[in-house]
Amino acid sequence: MRILVINPNISEALTNLIAEETRRAASPGTELLFATAPFGVEYIETRMEAVIGGYASACIAAERYGEYDGVIIDAFGDPGLLGIKELLDVPVVGMTEAALASACLLGQRFSIIAISSRIKAWYLETVERSHLTTRLASIRSLNDNLRSISTVQEDHTERLKELAVQAVEQDGADVIILAGAPLAGLARSIEGQLPVPVVDGVSSAVRHCESLIALKPGHAVKGSFARPPLKPNKGLPPALAALLNRTR
Repeated sequence: MRILVINPNISEALTNLIAEETRRAASPGTELLFATAPFGVEYIETRMEAVIGGYASACIAAERYGEYDGVIIDAFGDPGLLGIKELLDVPVVGMTEAALASACLLGQRFSIIAISSRIKAWYLETVERSHLTTRLASIRSLNDNLRSISTVQEDHTERLKELAVQAVEQDGADVIILAGAPLAGLARSIEGQLPVPVVDGVSSAVRHCESLIALKPGHAVKGSFARPPLKPNKGLPPALAALLNRTR
């Protein structure tokens, strides 16, 4: 199976970090294709930035249509995810929804550990969209300025672990989700250092995407995830327009 892994941020350093952890987690024989947003911001943490990242992801998915059996949107918050699910006839998995699914299999209540306080509102809305707020214990985050998006683990691992322990001891979390592409692989590197299971969104996404491809569940032709209806459009990239203009 071939999986297209899209980084909706413009940071090639993040794409490299995503690729490293995705390759570790993927099953033998899975072919992985990686793409970085050609426009947008270095790291998405607001609703507006998510709109831009979602559009960039849709453009990539359209441009590379036919090359893959499944797609992963590898930014926490899943920018553009639901619309891209409508657009494509293959499984599309978001980092957040994959992490939430893993966490729900490991415990009753989960906490999300984030790298930015500004990002917390968007993450909460993502959990609400998944109808899982009753299982959300807390969202805790760093409040420090980041030296670089590519050095978050190097600079802040100990503080992130402290936040995770607080989520367990004070908020009642059964599972910790380490949120965002900059934390890819951290769950593996701190294995055994926290008192509850720890979930990594990048590795969860590739495993869940592999499972959906293998299950061959089919795609929606009716309901809210059916392909968008044909209608006049203007100014779209040719590949995206071609997908929207498909008759079947």
